[in-house]
Amino acid sequence: MELSALTAISPVDGRYQNKTDILRSIFSEYGLFRFRVVIEIEWLKALSKHPDIKEIGRFPADSISFLDNIKNDFSIDDAIRIKEIEQTTNHDVKAVEYFLREKIRSVPSLKNIASFIHFGCTSDDINNLSHALMLKDTRENVLAPKLNKLVSILEKMSADYASVAMLSRTHGQTASPTTLGKEVAVYTHRLLRQINQFKNIELLGKLNGAVGNFNAHFAAYPNIDWMSLSKEFVEELDLNWNPHTTQIEPHDYMAEYFHALIRINTILIDLCRDLWGYISLGYFKLKLVEGEIGSSTMPHKINPIDFENSEGNLGLANNMLEHLAMKLPTSRWQRDLTDSTVLRNMGVGVAHSIIAFDSCIKGLSKLDVNIDMINHDLKDSWEILTEAVQTVMRCAGYDDAYEKLKELSRGKEIDKKTLHNFIDQLNIPDNDKSRLKKLTPSNYLGNAETQAKSIKKK
Repeated sequence: MELSALTAISPVDGRYQNKTDILRSIFSEYGLFRFRVVIEIEWLKALSKHPDIKEIGRFPADSISFLDNIKNDFSIDDAIRIKEIEQTTNHDVKAVEYFLREKIRSVPSLKNIASFIHFGCTSDDINNLSHALMLKDTRENVLAPKLNKLVSILEKMSADYASVAMLSRTHGQTASPTTLGKEVAVYTHRLLRQINQFKNIELLGKLNGAVGNFNAHFAAYPNIDWMSLSKEFVEELDLNWNPHTTQIEPHDYMAEYFHALIRINTILIDLCRDLWGYISLGYFKLKLVEGEIGSSTMPHKINPIDFENSEGNLGLANNMLEHLAMKLPTSRWQRDLTDSTVLRNMGVGVAHSIIAFDSCIKGLSKLDVNIDMINHDLKDSWEILTEAVQTVMRCAGYDDAYEKLKELSRGKEIDKKTLHNFIDQLNIPDNDKSRLKKLTPSNYLGNAETQAKSIKKK
């Protein structure tokens, strides 16, 4: 059966392919080959610039242009050719080396330096830098823009709904009121903090040979400062140099990267669940989408499917990312191939995150605040003011303030008249009584509005 969006086993490449297309050029095998070609060519160019490696000599401009075209114009046909070579080598990195040797045969200034392709490198010198560039490209061009878009929506909601008084719930029960904007602001603040940490995680790379000691490098050119050359090369890729490794870069930074993404995803799970709950309470109405069906049997239904889809994909993403973060930093002795197997699935965890972000953004776009329902729940909840009354009583010296309000309110219905009669009987200053009696479920908000409006400023 021919592979298509309908026949793909994974929904990442099937049902959700239109949401994950952006990742294909990065995390596919084609993408990995493309990044490997970039590293091999850049390393060859770096060697040519070194004055002590006279066997290569500095490349002329046309040779540099030819090499750059190989990486910049890398095509599906090129990737297919590498796979053909791999059928013989049974080694994908070596296949890239042989592919490049084929490519330069027609260039007089390059054909005699084929032996310097992959010079001094172990496979992970190429792979670790390729993986770092993959994660860098994903963070800068995919994850960060989507997260920024999501946070911008939440920032606007925080400001727009900053003064919309709303009944809080703790343990699912009525609690002191807040504002809708302030509740959204909490998630905005949490996400901003984690996104900032995610963006600042160093992406590490190494290029130091078979066991991390530059053994072959020094055997060939003992007078070259290979540590400095390696550092310069890695940093020119806009990565951070790791000077101390075994055969492989130990992937600790990857664990940091994936764990940061897990924390972001976990906050979004929390957000999706809360929004789902508010929709269930009627605090939000879902906008009608023409032609959309909520239930195959109940025509009236408009379901919060986008938040449910987001939550499900966030869970799948976190399961995959957690395995990556826990497995990749462990390797037997110098290395084993378990990391290679796992690394090929980086894109799966990221893809489910992307699907979830898009679903969450779509869900947010469908929300309409139902002020009438919010006010209906709030206006009759006078019991929530018992917190304020007992706190003022404490200031006036009542040792049993909490107990008195508990006796008045717990398990009972409290209205305005009941609460004001209680306040009138208290032995507290008249101005305190007056202030308490001015409180309503809608204005007992502390500084919720101020907090909500401060998020955008930060």
